[in-house]
Parts: sequence; structure tokens; C-alpha cells
Amino acid sequence: MRIDPKSHVPIYLQIVEGIRSEIGSGLRRPGESLPSLRALAVELLVNPNTVQRAYEELERQGLIISRRGVGMFVATTDEEVTRGSEEEAVLDTFRKGIASARAARISTRGITQLFEVALGQTRRRAGGRT
Repeated sequence: MRIDPKSHVPIYLQIVEGIRSEIGSGLRRPGESLPSLRALAVELLVNPNTVQRAYEELERQGLIISRRGVGMFVATTDEEVTRGSEEEAVLDTFRKGIASARAARISTRGITQLFEVALGQTRRRAGGRT
């Protein structure tokens, strides 16, 4: 997971989105423990309070659970919740791409055209599967 201190997105939300993406992609599995607050703070070079805020938000969203005295764990979820998490991670990636395109002053039509080009390229790489 990467944190961009220059981003307009608050660091704790970047952590939330990073962990949400890891859960959605299957990189983090239900029941798996998450790094301690301090360990993740050291890894990301952020304040432990920032990680705490991110963990609280993820817990509020039902993606992680706290086991007192043991740590934080990926919540055991059913397939529908996991699918929603995956879709939310993809949607977040789209939002970031759109924000980047807007910053580059690309029009809505231009953004749509770029998306279509990217989609076509991935279809070709996947052998034409949709």
C-alpha cells in the first residue's frame, strides 16, 4: 500500500482505501490479522493516530473487527459483501483516475474515450473476453 502525502485525499482515507482494496482483491482474507497500529504506522511513515482513525472507519464499515487484546482482523464476510467491497475498490480507482484527468483538464468526453481505449486494450489482452 502506498500513501501519497501530496494527495488531496486525507491520509487516513488513503489507508482505508488501500486496505479495502486489499480485502476486495483477496490479498487480505477473512479472519486474517492486520498489522498493529504502530507497525502499520512505521511501515507507512504516518502517525499511529492516523492508522487508528483508518481502522475505526474500516470497523464502522464492517470490513474489519477488533478483538480486544489480540488485534484487528478482516471481518468474516459473505460473498455479496466481499463483492461489494471489490466493486467499491474499483469505483475508487475510477474516481482517482477521473480526478487525475480533471487535473489534466481533460473533458468528460475525453475521459470517456480514454476509458473506452483502456477497456479495449484489456479485452485484447484477455483474448476478447468481456
